[in-house]
Amino acid sequence: MRRPGFSRTRSRFARVVLGVSIVGALVAGTPGIAAAVPPPPPNPSDAEIQSGNAQVSEGVVQVGDLINRVATANQELSRLDDEVAIKREDVNRALVDLQSARDAADAAGGMVAQSQQALRDAGTQIEQAQKRFTDYAVSSYTKGRNVASLSSYFGAEGPDDILDRAQIMRVLSASQKAVLENLQRARTEQANRDSAAREAKQRADAAASEAESKKAEAEQAIVSARSALEEQATRKAQIEADRNSAQAQLDAARSNVAGLQGQREAYINWDNQRQAEEAAAAAAAAAAAEAARRAAEDRAANERAAQLADGERPHTQIDDGDSGWTPPAQSQPRPMSPAVTGSAAIETVIDRGMSQLGVPYAWGGGNASGPTLGIRDGGVADSFGDFDKVGFDCSGLMIYAFAGVGISLPHYTGYQYTAGTQVASSDMRRGDMIFYGPNASQHVALYLGDGQMLEAPQSGSIVKVSPVRWDGMTPYAVRMVS
Repeated sequence: MRRPGFSRTRSRFARVVLGVSIVGALVAGTPGIAAAVPPPPPNPSDAEIQSGNAQVSEGVVQVGDLINRVATANQELSRLDDEVAIKREDVNRALVDLQSARDAADAAGGMVAQSQQALRDAGTQIEQAQKRFTDYAVSSYTKGRNVASLSSYFGAEGPDDILDRAQIMRVLSASQKAVLENLQRARTEQANRDSAAREAKQRADAAASEAESKKAEAEQAIVSARSALEEQATRKAQIEADRNSAQAQLDAARSNVAGLQGQREAYINWDNQRQAEEAAAAAAAAAAAEAARRAAEDRAANERAAQLADGERPHTQIDDGDSGWTPPAQSQPRPMSPAVTGSAAIETVIDRGMSQLGVPYAWGGGNASGPTLGIRDGGVADSFGDFDKVGFDCSGLMIYAFAGVGISLPHYTGYQYTAGTQVASSDMRRGDMIFYGPNASQHVALYLGDGQMLEAPQSGSIVKVSPVRWDGMTPYAVRMVS
């Protein structure tokens, strides 16, 4: 005799087996598992990179040549600057020589003026002396002043008297001659001094003229030197402009090569990421497929899950008339302790959970039979359309996983936290449930060992394996199977 509800149980078991197989196949080909890989960045060819390196090498040679030319131009500028400095000092020397020559010419001119004045004064003195002597002689002969007059000379009484008078006349004549000769000699000496002064003046004028000429030559030389300096500065400025342009081209070429190499590195990193994520996705898909296979082959686990589901009221039902669900004619008590224990039971729980990898997150979704339609929360879940998705939330995934060993869990993390044996989180083992938030009110996941856990994280995500997060974890994990 069949138990009431047995046909319904068999029907649900068949649906569970078929659903598990379909989920395994979907996970193996689900693109969402590898959706984290971004589009590939540009990957420049080796020829493009070699061409860029060649441009850099060519630019280095060109810039090096221009740098050498700038150095040469700087040396030439330094030489010309030194030459201009010498020319400036030549001008200063010429100016000093000119001033000295002008001073000498002025001094010689003064001496000439003085000698000419002295010569004129000597002539005047001679003329005055000659006049005084003439006047004296005339007066002496005619008036007998100081000496015998001419009448006395002619009125001599005898030869002796005439001789005496003649002697006096000779004395007077000699005296006059001596005075005149002295005066004439002084005038001659003064004339000689005047001649020497004039010669000195001529030499000073010649020196001043030569100094003027040297000054003009020095000024012309500095003009030429400055012109050469300006021309060299212009050449240097042009060379520096060429160098700056070449340097800019070199910098651009280096930047281009760096950009190409950066693109190549970015592509290699992307490709490594792609390969790693594809490998991880393949491994996850393989694990999900293997878990689904084992879960599908575990007939006893499916029967236990079907038995729990057969007598379970949907947790989203508020009014009995809303869901169309009717309790079975004779329902068996729902076990809260595992129907099987040991490592095999733990692996059954994990296989059932892992078989759902890649299934969408749906808030309020999931029961002992598998993923279900999500419900509205009036907020985040609604914005992601969870009410229109078939999937699991975190506690719904735990319900499905543990149903395979006959454990019925409530659809609330806070109640699941007290459903089994609490152990220190630092002592958790494979198959324990990990909880987060005050009084386990935020999240639950299944510990897989080696720092990994299985979870349905949040709206917009999928069932996946994640590293264990210690931040926000409750002090205890919950062990349902020993």
